[in-house]
Amino acid sequence: MKVLPPESGQSAIEEVRKATESWLKQVVIGLNLCPFAAAPTRRGAVHIAVSQAKTEAEITDALLDEMIRLDETDPSELETTLLVLPNGLAEFDAYNQYLDIAEALLTQFDRDGIYQIASFHPDYCFAGTEPEDAENLTNRSPYPILHLIREEQMEKVLRYYPDPEGIPERNIETVSSLSDEQKRKLFGYLFR
Repeated sequence: MKVLPPESGQSAIEEVRKATESWLKQVVIGLNLCPFAAAPTRRGAVHIAVSQAKTEAEITDALLDEMIRLDETDPSELETTLLVLPNGLAEFDAYNQYLDIAEALLTQFDRDGIYQIASFHPDYCFAGTEPEDAENLTNRSPYPILHLIREEQMEKVLRYYPDPEGIPERNIETVSSLSDEQKRKLFGYLFR
C-alpha cells in the first residue's frame, strides 16, 4: 500500500483514485464479486472520496462528510461512496477496530437503517481464516476503504436478485479458482 506524503498534491490523490477505480472495475465488477456494482458505476453514481486522514478523529470527520454528501444528493445521482484512506488505518487490526466506531456513528447520527458500511482493506482477513486463504481476496483492496451503501437502494436490487445469500460462497469459489498469474494480475497491489 502506497501512502500519500503530507504535501501530496492532486496528482497523488488522482493516482489513488485511479488505483481504486481499477480495482472496482477489474476485481469487484470484473469478477462479479458485487453483482450490484456495475449499474451505478456505469451511471457515474459511485463517488470515490480519497481522504488524507490519518487519525481516527480525521477519519471520522471524513466519514461524516461522506454521509452528509449522500444525505444531500439524490440517489439517482449518487448511490454509494467509497471513502479511500491511503494514510489511515494501514494495520488491519486497527482498521477492524475502527469499524466498530464507524458503525456506532451510523447509530449516533440516526443513519442506522439508512446506510450500511462495507469494509475493504489490503490485508483483509475474515475471522477463522489464515491471511493467505483465497477467500480473503474478496475484500482486499489497494487501500483501506469504508464503503457507504444506501440501504434503500440495496433493498431494491435485492428484491430482483436470485439467491443473494449465496453471493459470499460464489465469490469464494470465484477467487479460489483464479490461477496464480490471474491473482498477480488482478491483485498486483498485494504483491509489491
